[in-house]
Amino acid sequence: MAKQKIILDVDTGVDDAMAIAYAVAAPNADLVGVVNSYGNVLVEQAAKNSLEILDLLGATDVPVFEGEPHSLETDSFEVMEVSAHIHGVNGVGEVELPASSRQVEEQSGVDFIIEAAHKYGKDLTIIPTGPLTNLALALRKDPSISDLIGNVTLMGGALTVPGNVSDAAEANINQDATAANEVFRSPLHDTMVGLDVTLRTLLTKKETQQWRDLGTVAGEKFADIVDYYIDIYAEMYPHLGGCSLHDPLAVGVACDPSFVQTLDLDLLVHTGELNYGRTTGDTAHLDDPNPTASVAIQVDEKRYLKTFMEYLNYLFANNK
Repeated sequence: MAKQKIILDVDTGVDDAMAIAYAVAAPNADLVGVVNSYGNVLVEQAAKNSLEILDLLGATDVPVFEGEPHSLETDSFEVMEVSAHIHGVNGVGEVELPASSRQVEEQSGVDFIIEAAHKYGKDLTIIPTGPLTNLALALRKDPSISDLIGNVTLMGGALTVPGNVSDAAEANINQDATAANEVFRSPLHDTMVGLDVTLRTLLTKKETQQWRDLGTVAGEKFADIVDYYIDIYAEMYPHLGGCSLHDPLAVGVACDPSFVQTLDLDLLVHTGELNYGRTTGDTAHLDDPNPTASVAIQVDEKRYLKTFMEYLNYLFANNK
């Protein structure tokens, strides 16, 4: 088993599914659990999708946990219409996956994060690819984990480009800006993999055709799921020329930080009505000698895509 232990905290839509596949395939990381959240789908659907994706990939030993169903600021959650359009109502491009015979673990996702922090310490990396509610609640429940966890590598935020749900805010941060701010303001070291780099990291049907050509169920299903996503991107963001690898890039950076160049600073998230969800440097700590965050601002997208395809092609080829 690899020394680096990772927990994915996902709201399993299309790019989360690819993030799970990357985490399963990465030879230098050990996926010890998947915690689910709300966002692209309801938390119950996210957990169902995670179980089915893991089974499809032959990773039936990876436990799946249910996290929080809504933000710290609300009492309920409804999937946004745009999210259902981008990911499909079921979160995986309306593709029907074989049902899993496994169940979600009885332990809560928040408690699993706390337990894993104490078990693995600095070897643990947490990779949230949805809202940061679960991690914020874990910090509230056991603040000591902020000194235990090795790194948090998250997909979210936008520093040098506009957001994707407003000019100020990226979707994952926008789901729960209060939680995001609590995570960023904690002693945890965070690596923010935001729209600054994920919008430059693209997948096309040229790549998904390679998965189809493998002749395996896993390859065919993932091609179906991601082709749906590519078609939606062609409709909504035709200037990009493919679909963004938002969530799998965060996993890639967690496993190999050299994929990106980063800027170190103390981050905060705007939680007021004006600029809600905006991620910026804290002007009170611009000269802090030990900033708590690194923000990815450049990416070696060609090398990352090559690695991504090598990992997923091998994984899909060996799961018939």
